[in-house]
Amino acid sequence: MTTTRYGVIGCGMMGQEHLRNIALLPEAEVAAIYEPDPAMAAAAQALVPGAVMAGSVEALLSVAGLDCLLIASPNFRHVEQMERIAATNPLPLLVEKPLFTDPAHQPRIEALMARYPAPVWVAMEYRYMPPIAALLAEVEQATGGVRMLTIREHRFPFLHKVGAWNRFNRYTGGTFVEKCCHFFDLMRHVLGSEPVRIMASGGQAVNHLEEDYEGQRPDIADHGYVIVEFASGARAMLELCMFAEGSRYQEEVVAVGPRGKIEALVPGPGRFWPADLGPPPVPQLIVSPRQPKGPETREIPVDPTLLEAGDHNGSTYFQHLEFLRLVRGSRAAPDVSLHDGLISVLMGQAAQQSMASGKAVDLVLPEAN
Repeated sequence: MTTTRYGVIGCGMMGQEHLRNIALLPEAEVAAIYEPDPAMAAAAQALVPGAVMAGSVEALLSVAGLDCLLIASPNFRHVEQMERIAATNPLPLLVEKPLFTDPAHQPRIEALMARYPAPVWVAMEYRYMPPIAALLAEVEQATGGVRMLTIREHRFPFLHKVGAWNRFNRYTGGTFVEKCCHFFDLMRHVLGSEPVRIMASGGQAVNHLEEDYEGQRPDIADHGYVIVEFASGARAMLELCMFAEGSRYQEEVVAVGPRGKIEALVPGPGRFWPADLGPPPVPQLIVSPRQPKGPETREIPVDPTLLEAGDHNGSTYFQHLEFLRLVRGSRAAPDVSLHDGLISVLMGQAAQQSMASGKAVDLVLPEAN
């Protein structure tokens, strides 16, 4: 098998996680990188010393022999970069979530959906976290058909990123877009239905209140609740708190149906777990049938090498394995399409709108091509 060569656009915190995981893949390498920030570029070059460091997106796209592309740039840059790729060298593409941040960009995404000639995979790492993947594999059997789904994330505040772009709604689309679109994607994936109404409440209570960036104060929400009603009659709820990093588990996903309940418990990044508390928590899957009663708890350990490579419980590696299969022609379509990425953002935007207005938002979604 010949080596699959990646071109990577954006190598900040998440981009560097991708670099570390691509290095673990069989017969794959990062051949070219575009990263405009000098410090981030130097860190990326240290991880992949053999990669060409391009001076622009266009220069990266002109590097010979690339097989696929990855976009991990700041979220508000995704659309313009995808358009440049489409016009220049439309290779198979893995693009980080959220797909876009500005409601005005939706027609541009829909135009890309209609004309991009190669497969595009929207990165939704949470689908591939081993405990959540285990839940997905067993959810129908355990519940008898999910009627209620709850996702709780109690985590640390937004980390510092280049230019503090993740502190402002105008760059992120708001927390329910930037942070939570992958939870909305997970809701659709688990329930196999489309959302019809969203109600949200939240705000900025604790984080970033004293920060100042050239006279501008962050306006990003740090907590909230979102309730989503689906066409199937199922309901889902998101509970987000970004000042709860003292939690033992960062994510808790709970699905309930007429047969029983199944839960996935996911710890946060191991690098944040204090050494004096001993080993970090191990992910768990808990299955609780209604009859006969008897909850079963299973540990879902993750390879330490994968934990060391990133902050997403090994999921970035497993996602890349499937993306590689797509690039190499051994699977026909991405797990998360442009349409899926679009809907997850529209759900986040509806949650932002509901939070601001105090009213429920009815959704009218575009159909998949």
